[in-house]
Amino acid sequence: MAALVQKGDTISVHYTGRLAGGDIFDSSEGREPLKFTVGAGQMIPGFDAAVVGMAQGEKKTVSIAPEQAYGQRSDDFLFDFPRANVPEGMQVEEGMQVYLQDNAGNPLPATVVAIGEETLKMDCNHPLAGKTLEFDISIAETGLKPDTASSCTPSCGSCCGSCGS
Repeated sequence: MAALVQKGDTISVHYTGRLAGGDIFDSSEGREPLKFTVGAGQMIPGFDAAVVGMAQGEKKTVSIAPEQAYGQRSDDFLFDFPRANVPEGMQVEEGMQVYLQDNAGNPLPATVVAIGEETLKMDCNHPLAGKTLEFDISIAETGLKPDTASSCTPSCGSCCGSCGS
């Protein structure tokens, strides 16, 4: 019998992530499987929990509530950004995705939600915050050696819990 995935194991998975309406927001289809260490904070908590107890080659579909994904949307992540701080010549539009910096210099993704005369209303909630997510998961490999560098690289960062989310 194949070894079952446990916390601390490094594995690779193929996945497809969908919203409740069926719209796909991310998938490993056509790419290498996603490699991560279970329970290391590289993935959203619900995804980490979903793979525990699975075996190589096993597939399943899980539904992950916002509290185990990107949390609920919060007005605490809405703020006014001075237009004077916008780089000269930069055209800003509502819905535009931009990267700001936090106090430590880390990139902070934000969406422009309103444009005023003096300020821009910015939203730093994760785009998937407040949403129940459904994942089709297939365990590609188990028993892998962990990378020394982060392997957290899905195309939109949607699965990762620690890569700017």
